[in-house]
Amino acid sequence: MNVLPGRKPQKEGLDGMREKDEHVGNFLSRREVMVLLGVTGAAYLIGGRLAVTQTIAATPRPLCIVRPEQTEGPYFVDERLHRSDIRSDPADGRIRLGTPFALTFQVMHLRRGGCQPLQNAQVDIWHCDAAGVYSDVQDPGFNTVGKKFLRGYQMTDGGGEAHFMTIYPGWYPIRTVHIHFKIRTALVSGKRFEFTSQLYFPDELTDRTHTVQPYAGMGPRKVRNRHDFIFRHGGDELMLGPTATNEGYAATFPIALQLP
Repeated sequence: MNVLPGRKPQKEGLDGMREKDEHVGNFLSRREVMVLLGVTGAAYLIGGRLAVTQTIAATPRPLCIVRPEQTEGPYFVDERLHRSDIRSDPADGRIRLGTPFALTFQVMHLRRGGCQPLQNAQVDIWHCDAAGVYSDVQDPGFNTVGKKFLRGYQMTDGGGEAHFMTIYPGWYPIRTVHIHFKIRTALVSGKRFEFTSQLYFPDELTDRTHTVQPYAGMGPRKVRNRHDFIFRHGGDELMLGPTATNEGYAATFPIALQLP
């Protein structure tokens, strides 16, 4: 994986979480920065510190928020499935059942003094189904090699957005409910950029969603957010805020990346 200058490559698992830098990029600490541009003020850096000035703006702009990286995990498969609706298995067209969930990424390019939408970035997502099963992997509890459900990627548009239709994830014994994502760019200044992390859901919402089929057949989940060994390392900054729709839920996740 390519990393930013000055950053150590990330290790897999818990040890990698413990060794992660507190700073993301050369300018902003991931625990101290949320820049809201064009709403109530502008934020910029002076001598490495964040300063805020109040301005008047007529049009709100997307949030520019630095997020922590988290481990890729064992179930990433680079399927190269360019699709927005990831619920089906391309092999047979069967739809994975579950509460519909519309997910939008707002990807921004962080620059000194502000940020702009990042166009043509590849955003991959993958997660388990309502029964806690991932596609195209062999695991002690299942073998789904050849299946490709709940995997896919989209390219960000001119506004930095990538849209997906999926289902609310289920659970499996050692983890809280989550979605994996990876953002990759083409060559920028002679280098490729890759960012990998995970998304999380409010426990109360998951509890409600999992009371209906097909989730209810799994029984009560074993791990909640605060008990998850990966969530503890920045998960509070990777939380989604889903809203109810006619069919299920929808959420938008803004993220800012500092490219080489």
